[in-house]
Amino acid sequence: MKRISYIFLISIITTFCSGDYYSDIKTGQLTCNNLTDPSCIDSNPSFSWILESSTRGAAQTAFQIILDPEKNRLKSERVCHWNSGKISSSESLWIDYSGLALEPAQKYYWKVRIWDQNDVPSEWSEAAFFITGIFGGEKWNEARWISNETIPDSLILVPGVHGNGDNLGNKALKRTTVPYFRKEFTISNKISGAYAFICGLGHYELYVNGKRIGDRFLSPGWTNYDKTCLYNAYDVTDELKSGKNVIGAIVGNGFYNINRERYRKLVIAYDAPKMIMILKVRYRDGTTETIVTDETWKTAPSPITYSGIYGGEDYDARLEQKGWSQAGFDDSGWNGVLPAREPEGVLRPETDYPLKVMEVFDDAVIKMINDTTFLYDFRQNASGIINIKVKGKRGMTVRLVPGELIDDDSLVTQKASGSPYILSYTLKGEGEEIWSPRFTYYGFRYVQIAGAVPESISNQDDLPVITGLALLHTRNSSPSAGSFRCSDELFNSIYKLIDWSVKSNLASVATDCPHREKLGWLEQTHLMGNSIRYNYDIRNLYSKIIDDMIEAQLDDGLVPDIAPEYVPFNAGFRDSPEWGSACIILPWHMYEWYGDAGAIKKAYPMMKKYMSYLEGKADNLILSHGLGDWYDLGPKFPGEAQLTPKAVTATSIWYYDAVLLSKMAGVTGNSEDREYYKNMAEDIRNAFNKKFFDPVTKVYSTGSQTAYSMPLFFGMVDTLYRQEVTENLVSSIIQNNKALTAGDIGYRYLLRVLEQEGYSQLIYEMNSRSDVPGYGYQLSKGATSLTESWAALRDVSNNHMMLGHIMEWFYCGLGGIRQMPDSKAYENIFICPEPAGDIEWAETTYNSVRGEIHTSWKISENYMSLKVRIPPGCRATISLPGADPGKISENDISISGSDYIKVKGIQKGRTLCEVSSGDYIFKITL
Repeated sequence: MKRISYIFLISIITTFCSGDYYSDIKTGQLTCNNLTDPSCIDSNPSFSWILESSTRGAAQTAFQIILDPEKNRLKSERVCHWNSGKISSSESLWIDYSGLALEPAQKYYWKVRIWDQNDVPSEWSEAAFFITGIFGGEKWNEARWISNETIPDSLILVPGVHGNGDNLGNKALKRTTVPYFRKEFTISNKISGAYAFICGLGHYELYVNGKRIGDRFLSPGWTNYDKTCLYNAYDVTDELKSGKNVIGAIVGNGFYNINRERYRKLVIAYDAPKMIMILKVRYRDGTTETIVTDETWKTAPSPITYSGIYGGEDYDARLEQKGWSQAGFDDSGWNGVLPAREPEGVLRPETDYPLKVMEVFDDAVIKMINDTTFLYDFRQNASGIINIKVKGKRGMTVRLVPGELIDDDSLVTQKASGSPYILSYTLKGEGEEIWSPRFTYYGFRYVQIAGAVPESISNQDDLPVITGLALLHTRNSSPSAGSFRCSDELFNSIYKLIDWSVKSNLASVATDCPHREKLGWLEQTHLMGNSIRYNYDIRNLYSKIIDDMIEAQLDDGLVPDIAPEYVPFNAGFRDSPEWGSACIILPWHMYEWYGDAGAIKKAYPMMKKYMSYLEGKADNLILSHGLGDWYDLGPKFPGEAQLTPKAVTATSIWYYDAVLLSKMAGVTGNSEDREYYKNMAEDIRNAFNKKFFDPVTKVYSTGSQTAYSMPLFFGMVDTLYRQEVTENLVSSIIQNNKALTAGDIGYRYLLRVLEQEGYSQLIYEMNSRSDVPGYGYQLSKGATSLTESWAALRDVSNNHMMLGHIMEWFYCGLGGIRQMPDSKAYENIFICPEPAGDIEWAETTYNSVRGEIHTSWKISENYMSLKVRIPPGCRATISLPGADPGKISENDISISGSDYIKVKGIQKGRTLCEVSSGDYIFKITL
């Protein structure tokens, strides 16, 4: 036994002396520009990572990054292209590259290691990589924009026109060809790397040697094509071979061309579909070759005979050309490409997560309407496309009509979602045929089939037989960031209801609905922002939305209600401060949640210009224009505000803008602006209170839920009156049978104020019911995604995320996961779960940019248990029920005597304690 102990001791000493002793902290989730192993990275990348450790108090005190185009060279720090050296810093976010210039179209590998709180190094991380893009617009000069056809200058229609466009003459009238493009070339050397960079407007699919490359859907993302055209990059090293190769593409319309057929929210015509591409090939001998789009490419019409982002898609399989993207294909019947009109927009890399097929529903319930018409019910309303498997005779056509609702005859109705939206497939008659539309999508639960029969049904008319039909749910592929569940099944159903509308409306913009409009209405980006952030990592999506707003801003400073602004609307539908203020609130949220000061810097000129615009619109520091508390519950059909004057919501949000811009001026070091906007905020507050507050009754304006909540949340209420104003708000809710009335603008602030003031029980009582319009009411009406109206009206969209604000409360109220004031990127966490009603337990997880934050609580007869996880490098203040620390233990030890917990005091009947990173298990005697 002594001999074994002696050998063990020697092995430990040897480990320490050999330098192989490492910290238990691991570095995980390495990202470059917030993406895992991304392509299209610019010449100034930034790096981030997450720390993982089971040790309490674990933290980073220094880091080192190494980078090289050769993965094997990362084994030695001394020969790398970049070695940062040991840098003393606790920061693991937004670490800027500072090495020698990077080459375009090159793959680079990188690793990181850190030193912990004891100055002990970690092991090196696994290698991550990124591919650089095409640096600078001039580099694209090697390639040419090509097309199958062009639209004459006289028929260009930009910006778009709202509605059917029936008075536009020949503009946007013609159906454009959805073309094939192909290029054959020869590889005669051994390849070390090959990268394709492509932009196809409106959207494209890329093929190499007969294989579709990647799984992107509707790429590139939507932009103002007169300002920006996004391109994507693909590593095609493994797809190329020695000898003849072919690269091909199909290019569809998207928002680049919307003609006057079928349903359209707007008509627009930038031009016919076009593309540009550069293929960079690096050979093992150090030489390179570039294949570009030019006059040597060939083109032909594809089998897609109609494609509309709003109207659907038609596909004639008889027009397929087998092998069109493979070597040896006879393209003698194809035409040479035409030189295309170069877009006004600058080519920039797309840095957001792409849209993809994220879930599949293939277990529909089938109902026979008549001998030739059938209804498929997928039991979930979602954004997506249809996948059909069918057998039948050549030339027969299957017609598919998706919709989110059905009428009394079980037929699909598109009355509120955009009609007609139609998909059709004409068979080639070669066994089982499989098809999905490529360049369109819709929001639907049901699919009505005409001209075909499910294989389980008798087929006396010899119609095509459907062997499979699926709903392919498409959305932005931003990773999941959180989860919530509790003992209340109604709340779990509400969570799912909202989540499906969030998922259905995360595209390359945050859409209002996935069918009728598909437009980037801006108010929901900030009002639903926290609800979405708790669930999904939307850093890159929101960075892109900020870019969209910068490009949408008008010369006078107005930021319109939608971005990209494909069509200028009128009055409040173009100029509403609650919408345009997203241009100020979003950059702040990017900094607050993700530590992204770069978002503030790039948006700063836009924000100042917008504030000047609002100042010019104000009358004695009161703004009165816009849409107000959209879709509040008043006596009329919902729409513009009914219960709250527009001046209340517009002016209070303007005050909030000034407060935030003052803070952001401080972040940028601009002390002059900080004071200017601080003083502006105070002036707006004084004017607002003078006009809308009655100091005798302590009532704001009409006394609506929104009229109270917004000034309370924004801090506009004088401290002297805050308690009485809050009590008036609560009293008004109780007098209204605890039913909600606030709309799109006000409801988020109502929930936040009630939670902050200790009224989570009232939030529970308002929302744990189905007898009045609200979440439970929508569920009782059969909704599977959040609807546009509180009352689940059939005449409006049944897949809207704008009213889903209770999602935020699930996380920060019931789950209790928040930040301390002035914390950024969750470096200083506040844990304060607030049980309500008869909820017995709740489990909540938020994967912050610094790591996983978790709470799990359960209430038994005499005590409450609470499990908490705080990520390495972070601290947390935990608020626990009860004012007696002696009744609280952690891991069976009183918190008063714990080495890991510091009791800070008692506040509002709760015990506050401070902890460092790690896992904790509290038990509170009730």
